[in-house]
Amino acid sequence: MHDYEEFDDELPKSKTRVKQEMHDLQELGRQLTELSPAQFAEVPLDDDLREAIDTLHRIKSNEARRRQMQYIGKLMRSADGEAIEAALHRFKERDQQHLRFDRMAEEWRRRLLEEGKAAQSEFFDAYPGADHQHLRQLVRDATREVEKQKPPTNQRKLFRFLRDLFMESE
Repeated sequence: MHDYEEFDDELPKSKTRVKQEMHDLQELGRQLTELSPAQFAEVPLDDDLREAIDTLHRIKSNEARRRQMQYIGKLMRSADGEAIEAALHRFKERDQQHLRFDRMAEEWRRRLLEEGKAAQSEFFDAYPGADHQHLRQLVRDATREVEKQKPPTNQRKLFRFLRDLFMESE
């Protein structure tokens, strides 16, 4: 073992490494500016950073927005980056879960409308807690809608029913 290996942690960061960390923090700040108001409220931020991001949303000039983003990046240096990243990660997982529920609902809606009773019995086997009567009514209404080539109002109701059922069961 070489003597210099035990001192690797004590070496100062290179200029390139410091710049990369600053860019990473600025990118994290940019991601914060793209959150919905409800998500933004959930993120643990200090008041200065929260105000800087609120200010950015009111700025119209590109140059002023660029400067404000730099200021947000500067404020990010003193923020709890790990807590912010954890919150953003939770939002991403939640979005992926919602997307998965949407895909499941779309697939079941298609099957229920195309395959009829066979798909219904398979669905009730997979989801015994579902409201059987309500689902049958939604399928019946959506099927009539397809046959008469009407706007997909009942198809949307069926989709929402399925998606909500999947969200409750998870």
